[in-house]
Amino acid sequence: MAIDDGADGSDRAHGTARGAVRGGARGAAPRRKRAREAAPTARLPDVRLPPLRPYGGSDLEPEGDYDGLEFIEADFVGQRARGASFMDCRIQRCALDEARLSRARFVGCVLDGVRGVGTDLAEAILRDVELTDARLGGVQLHGAVLERVVVRGGKIDYLNLRKATLKDVTFEGCVLAEADFGGASLERVVFRDCALRRVDFTGARMKDVDLREAAELDIARGIERLSGAVVSPTQLLDLAPAFAAQIGVRVEAPAG
Repeated sequence: MAIDDGADGSDRAHGTARGAVRGGARGAAPRRKRAREAAPTARLPDVRLPPLRPYGGSDLEPEGDYDGLEFIEADFVGQRARGASFMDCRIQRCALDEARLSRARFVGCVLDGVRGVGTDLAEAILRDVELTDARLGGVQLHGAVLERVVVRGGKIDYLNLRKATLKDVTFEGCVLAEADFGGASLERVVFRDCALRRVDFTGARMKDVDLREAAELDIARGIERLSGAVVSPTQLLDLAPAFAAQIGVRVEAPAG
């Protein structure tokens, strides 16, 4: 786990201009390397929707192929479309309660204002996807693969990402209540201006995960799995009691 302290006094350590010049060439690369290590970034999705055709069908179909379509305020409650493929689609204000979309593929898609409880997206693939202003609860994304995904705004309760793979994923301005990242792999994942409440990182593997700009950081389990993440000094102080408890340190005021 890295801690960003925002300070760099290396140039002041050189007593003369000659020392600064001599040391500059040798020290620039290490400083740039440290800066990259301390400030993970995630690649953003490349979503370029073509002119879309309105979806004129009724129920989604298992293994269905949906390309260049616009779904607006469609009711997919309880529908079964395991293994369906959505390419260059906009899915806007659609109801997804209890929809069965396990192993579905979403590539180059925008999901805007979707809502639902108990949506099954287990082992789905989301690549170059924007998810905005969602209102979801109990979404099953265990074993899923998320690559170049932005989750912006909205609220997701009880998000299940156990054993999922997240690479280049940004959570921005959203609320994640009791999200489960147990056993998941997170690489270049950024949490920005979002609330993480009672999150579970048990068994998670992290690389270049940036938690510094999270509006709330409440870790229920798995605090020992933060190796590979970067937090701010303030967050470190807030997490100190949990770290102490994890390694068996008792914190008590001196007697008398």
